[in-house]
Amino acid sequence: MSVLDRFKLTGQTALVTGARRGIGLGIAVALAEAGANIIAVSASLESAGSDIEKEVTALGRSFKGYRCDFSKRRDVTDFTAQVLNENPHIDILVNNAGTIRRKPAAEHDDALWDEVIETNLSSQFVLTREIGRSMIERGSGKIIFTASLLTYQGGITVPGYSASKGGVGQLTKSFANEWARKGVNVNAIAPGYVDTDNTEALRNDSVRSKSILERIPAGRWGTPADFGGAAVFLASSASDYVHGEILTVDGGWMGR
Repeated sequence: MSVLDRFKLTGQTALVTGARRGIGLGIAVALAEAGANIIAVSASLESAGSDIEKEVTALGRSFKGYRCDFSKRRDVTDFTAQVLNENPHIDILVNNAGTIRRKPAAEHDDALWDEVIETNLSSQFVLTREIGRSMIERGSGKIIFTASLLTYQGGITVPGYSASKGGVGQLTKSFANEWARKGVNVNAIAPGYVDTDNTEALRNDSVRSKSILERIPAGRWGTPADFGGAAVFLASSASDYVHGEILTVDGGWMGR
């Protein structure tokens, strides 16, 4: 098999959470371009005619869409049971769904903390545990978490988000340590500052936006399309010897 063939995902099925827009949409389209059929999940995904459905089906891939509120444990457990019943063979799981709530630590109340931790960390553990179990039984599978620069740094006015993304980094390594010998690769992508809804407040703050851009060696905000290559690599057989890695895609931010 040539090295380019190892990046192909022909005939595989990928479940991508948070796929309606932003990084999740960019990753889902990239996986479809590489040959994968797509199961997309989002709290507000349209029942028909979504952007992700149009892009995936235009590539000749099959598409299924689901709704799930990842901040609610019952929704997550019900969704997991349903998707596994209807799609028992999932080759690739991309844990991308997430949220951010901005409040200074002294004003960051329990409700904000609980929502962010449940969405960004606890729900991803549950989904990975359940879908990963079937991967272990088959002896193959690829799991990709979306981490963050705040997996490494503390951030400002986002204590719940920082804690959750730090946890995602450790969860990635924890699963990888147990499942590498069982044929399941577990890795993560850590995005830098990306032009999405989550960074709108920063981009609209002229002072913060200027300071962020001055630190990024690439000199620009990232775009969802910047994550397609990393996702295809980690989802394909080209990454078979990569386990527990957090691949930073940040325009050089962490190198400064």
